[in-house]
Amino acid sequence: MKKRLCVTVVISLLILFSFAQFTIAVEEMSEVKLVEVVHSIFYAPQYVALEKGYFTDEGINVKLSTAWGGDKAAATLMSGSSDIALIGPEPTIYIYQQGAKNHLVNFAQLTNTAGSFLVAREPMPDFTWEDVRGKTIIGNRPGGAPQMVLEYSLKTRDIHPGKDVEILTNLDFTANAGAFVSGTGDFVQLFEPAASKLESEKQGYVVASLGEAGGNVPYTVYMARNNYIKENPEIIQAFTNAIYRSQQWVEEHSVEEIADVISPFFSDTEHELLVNVVSRYKNQGTWDKNPLIEKDIFEHYEDIIIMAGELKEKVPYETLVRKDFARKAIEK
Repeated sequence: MKKRLCVTVVISLLILFSFAQFTIAVEEMSEVKLVEVVHSIFYAPQYVALEKGYFTDEGINVKLSTAWGGDKAAATLMSGSSDIALIGPEPTIYIYQQGAKNHLVNFAQLTNTAGSFLVAREPMPDFTWEDVRGKTIIGNRPGGAPQMVLEYSLKTRDIHPGKDVEILTNLDFTANAGAFVSGTGDFVQLFEPAASKLESEKQGYVVASLGEAGGNVPYTVYMARNNYIKENPEIIQAFTNAIYRSQQWVEEHSVEEIADVISPFFSDTEHELLVNVVSRYKNQGTWDKNPLIEKDIFEHYEDIIIMAGELKEKVPYETLVRKDFARKAIEK
């Protein structure tokens, strides 16, 4: 009887000890408030990192929210209501030029092409960009990455917005698909899964990829306030490590495997549609293989912003980009 009691006490103590260790481990986790510009399959590697526990492995507890707009996402950083944001790098340029002391700094790249597609009302298997002359395109917010890459894709083909083609930029990002279905415009620029949904409903047809038309750009990157990075280098490094690990995983696995892993983040999207979207992005090389923001690619993006009339001169790469975290992640 005494022996059984002794065993029971030992087991109870072991359970309590294990629980205590778990509690301490949870308390030691660093919370990171991450805001994404929109919620999209375009950011698949991020959801892989979340679903497979890569952030947790690095000792950080990521709390994800969606801003639904680049300007809104940047505002949450500047106000301190978020720690890290996933946006195009243009807010870091605009905010720095406005003279902000605690400006935003880019430290890791997620995608290296635009993520939107040009959708027409009818199938156009022989589409060329010349087909948009004299037409109307539902575009996006002026100064934002989707709109600037669209304008770049047109201008480099000698098609000038406002002269050769009309672009509507006064609609909210989330209203573009609905406006197109209601009869506005001849073409619409859409992200996934909106583009594929219109195709499945036979209300629109993808005729061109802005990712292919616009070339390699640091389209979406992770950024944080300069002071936050200086005060929390271990958190930024851990975050970058997790992203690099997910980028490698996405590179090495099939479309179906990627779709399966990220499916909990897109419960309202049919699995077949999810696979189709992942395939479209993976085949065009949307997802970067590592988080390093290359200087030539960043400066090319500044050229696009200058061409859009949103920037007069380039801001030095070294001022707005920290590449040491990505390099350490790759070395690790």
